[in-house]
Amino acid sequence: MVNFSCRGYSLPVTTTSAADYIPDTRELSALGEAAMDCRGCGLYRDANQTVFGAGPSSASMVLVGEQPGDQEDRAGRPFVGPAGRLLDKALVAAGIDRDLLYVTNAVKHFKFKQAQRGKRRIHQTPSRTEVVSCRPWLLAELGVLNPGVVVLMGATAAKSLLGSDFRLTAHRGEVLHLPDDLGLAKPACVATAHPSSILRDPPTQREDAFDALACDLRFAATLLSA
Repeated sequence: MVNFSCRGYSLPVTTTSAADYIPDTRELSALGEAAMDCRGCGLYRDANQTVFGAGPSSASMVLVGEQPGDQEDRAGRPFVGPAGRLLDKALVAAGIDRDLLYVTNAVKHFKFKQAQRGKRRIHQTPSRTEVVSCRPWLLAELGVLNPGVVVLMGATAAKSLLGSDFRLTAHRGEVLHLPDDLGLAKPACVATAHPSSILRDPPTQREDAFDALACDLRFAATLLSA
C-alpha cells in the first residue's frame, strides 16, 4: 500500500506484483496454473494468455528469453515461433537436447502494438517496471528447478536477474553468478544473444551471429560438468 497525495489529501493506492499471485508450492505445474491468473502488471489485458516456462523439473540447464512472441502467445508455449526454430537449430549445432532443458521468459505476457494496417501485432520491449513486476515468477521457477546453469538470452533476460546496469556485450563468454539478494542458489550463468536478434541481423551477419549463439550454448553445457 502506498499513499498518493492529491490536493492535500492522502489517498491509499493498492499496488500489486506477480508476488501476490505465487502459491506456496514446489510444483512447476502448480506455479504454471497460478500464473494463468496473474494480474501483476497491465500486460495481461491485451495478451491472449500467460506463457509459462516449459520443460522437465529435473532440468539442470534453464534458458531464459525476453517474453513470448505472437506465435507463443497464441500457442501458450515458449519458443515455438521463428526465434524458437532458430534456437532449436542452435541447440542441435551445440549438441544439446532441448527436451532436457527448461525454457522460459523473463516476462510471461506478450507486449505488442497493433499494426496500423492489418492484424499484425508488433513486438514491444517490456519496460523495466514490467520486468521487475514479473520477476517473482522467474525466481519461483528457478527456486523449484535449482539448475546448475542458467543461460540468459538477450539484454532483457540478463538485466532481469543481473541488474539494469548489466551490458551483455561486455560480459559475453564469461561465467556469471546471480546476486545474493535474489535468494537463490548459485548456478553458473551465461549471457548470450536472443535468437530473435539474429533474425533481425543483415543476412551477411546472420551466419556469424548464429555460430556465436551455438558456441555460447556449447560453453554453457560444459559448465554442467565443471
